[in-house]
Amino acid sequence: MRDKFIKWGIVILIAVWMIALLIRAHYWIPILLTAIYALGIYNSFQTKHAILRNFPVLGYFRYFFEGISPEMQQYFIERETDGKPFPRNQRSAVYRRSKNISDTVPFGTQLEINQRKYEGIKHSIYAKSPKEELPKVWVGGEQCTQKYHASLFNISAMSFGSLSDRAQMSLNRGAKKGGFYHNTGEGGISPYHLEGGDLCWQIGTGYFGCRDEEGRFSPEIFTKNAIIPNVKMIEIKISQGAKPGHGGVLPGAKNTPEIAAIRHVQPGLTIISPPSHSAFSDAAGLLKFVQQLRELSGGKPVGFKLCIGDTREFEDICVQMNVLKIYPDFITVDGAEGGTGAAPPEFSDGVGMPLEPALIFVNRTLNNFNLRDKVKIIASGKVLTSLDILRAIAMGADMCNNARGFMFALGCIQALRCNTNNCPTGVATQDKMLIKGLDVTDKSERVYHFHKNTLHTCNELIAAAGKDSYDEVDATMFMRGDEFDHLSDVYFPDILGNVKHKATQY
Repeated sequence: MRDKFIKWGIVILIAVWMIALLIRAHYWIPILLTAIYALGIYNSFQTKHAILRNFPVLGYFRYFFEGISPEMQQYFIERETDGKPFPRNQRSAVYRRSKNISDTVPFGTQLEINQRKYEGIKHSIYAKSPKEELPKVWVGGEQCTQKYHASLFNISAMSFGSLSDRAQMSLNRGAKKGGFYHNTGEGGISPYHLEGGDLCWQIGTGYFGCRDEEGRFSPEIFTKNAIIPNVKMIEIKISQGAKPGHGGVLPGAKNTPEIAAIRHVQPGLTIISPPSHSAFSDAAGLLKFVQQLRELSGGKPVGFKLCIGDTREFEDICVQMNVLKIYPDFITVDGAEGGTGAAPPEFSDGVGMPLEPALIFVNRTLNNFNLRDKVKIIASGKVLTSLDILRAIAMGADMCNNARGFMFALGCIQALRCNTNNCPTGVATQDKMLIKGLDVTDKSERVYHFHKNTLHTCNELIAAAGKDSYDEVDATMFMRGDEFDHLSDVYFPDILGNVKHKATQY
């Protein structure tokens, strides 16, 4: 193709120029063709892209269609139950709830429910009327002096840097109106987090917002921020489900001077958080750090977030809780299916324990060490729908955090460009032109309505199951497809087995 382009291109170009000169008109056509031919010649001899070298000019169409493939997939190929990491029907439910319009669907389910993966709730013929009051949970153990009455459903960690300033303002205003908390993410507390909503301040391995010049934890700077009235809880981030054992990444394009000042780092540089904390190196050190932060904050609830990997390490933390008599007020369990703005694919796809087995393990381990009544468990990791929330509670959680659902409420279209600074909806970008498209007043209302309508549906579900409170939610409330397989085996006789038995008689 390259040789044909060079040979026939020059022939066509000479012919077009001759015609244009003869008729003395439309010179823009040969000028345009000359520019295209020059580009093709450059493509033919450059060595970086094999496609462009072999298919001059035409190769650009490949990169163009690759760039818009997520949109093409969504608009022309994807069915209601397709789409990763969230299918279209779940995204649509969030959009409708955030806009406070009807979230009903016509004509019945589109899911394949007669299969092993199906999960449903056992409803009761003595269903109750759903409560209007949205559920709350007290957070804070015996060593906490400023207990916090948290919502059952809250905004998970997303830092200013990963999300835009307007996105953070919208989330915080929505949290204020709805009475739920907004996790700051590990990027520190920005002015856009202080719109009146409650905060859970996350402290990551980079100690952004509470670090000294060498990047170590600074008690003095921490105390200055921890006593802010909006800060209701403090979370030590040990690991996150999307990339456990790997530090967070802030691309240099997103590291503006404003963000760098908040994080106490150099602007314009790609910032990679360390994979582990420098303030502690073992279970005892972690718990002493919890106690230190609790004291420095004036007795506010302090906990930690982790994705379960080596289960022996979590068991060691539980052992040290009983030895030191230091108890975190909460533990946030993040599943391997959790999201992130950027992570190596091997970490996203192959590291960490999924949320459901992790919750079961953490809940049982705390019970085995007689610690369950001292610590609240928060589930995080793809907890998007009301069914997800109730399933997490059944597996041992006291409350739930979610990030991507609230991003959908802000207008996220799952364009999968969070790591490029080119988010088309102005949510996960620092591009001022793109951010202008996000209206804070409208989006904060959507955040509020998504939270309210999701929990209202939770109330409807437990009422349909005949339950009076969330304390009654457990695994017996659910049914799964593998149970149906066994039921079918019992109900239908093994005909082929009978035929085989009779055949042996001849």
